[in-house]
Amino acid sequence: MSIFEMILLAIVQGITEFLPISSDGHLAVVNALLQAGGKGEVPDLLETTIVLHLGTLASVLIFYRREIIRLLTTNRRAILPLIAATIPAGIIGVGIEKGLPDETTKWLLESPLFAGFGFFITAAALWWLGRTKEGEIDYPDTPTWKAVVIGFFQAAAILPGVSRSGLTISSGVGLGLRREAAATFSFLMAIPVIGGAGLLKIKDAVDKGTTSTPIPTLALGFIVSMLVGIAALWVLLRMLRRGRLELFVYYLVPLGIAVTSWQLLK
Repeated sequence: MSIFEMILLAIVQGITEFLPISSDGHLAVVNALLQAGGKGEVPDLLETTIVLHLGTLASVLIFYRREIIRLLTTNRRAILPLIAATIPAGIIGVGIEKGLPDETTKWLLESPLFAGFGFFITAAALWWLGRTKEGEIDYPDTPTWKAVVIGFFQAAAILPGVSRSGLTISSGVGLGLRREAAATFSFLMAIPVIGGAGLLKIKDAVDKGTTSTPIPTLALGFIVSMLVGIAALWVLLRMLRRGRLELFVYYLVPLGIAVTSWQLLK
């Protein structure tokens, strides 16, 4: 993979991980566009995706550093709902990664056609969010059963095109959380999921003894996705406070139509 391609993918990842438009879906589409343009398929897209996800994980750790410190000191009652919300995605993610043949996993998680359909699901969630009144629950007070429900929505976002932030924030607000509390809960619950996926992929790379992409190129992607991710988090929270996330519907629906039409007619 060239440095240009890695920077492009890192920028896409940094923007789309936190804005509710699906990072995995955009990476799958960009990969397919590069291949169609004669650049060749990105070698081991899952490997590259995990490294870029770790970059955006660093964004969360930096952006929410004060909230994380409170979580570990004075706000520890929030730990239980966060654990409960993590379990569904952990079980389903490991089941897909380890329980399915590599070819099936690649087809399921990297398909641009699936990404196209997933964009419609995300658009529907954001449309619904725009018509839902926020509740009064702060995220540390989230009942365990509600946390598990939000966790299943996070698990659904394993599929490309289905935005993790879009579904978890929408479901959180629908279950009575304040908008900003739902966003904080969404990004804090992503820490163990993204970190766990990264550890699994690192273990695979160690077992192979190498990576398909040079380490310096992967490191560059990590840094770029981290910096862009911090900026994207700032933008998302400003839009969320103003009740403007549904504006992304006007981007996702045409994108979904374009991608599915391209894949079905090619």
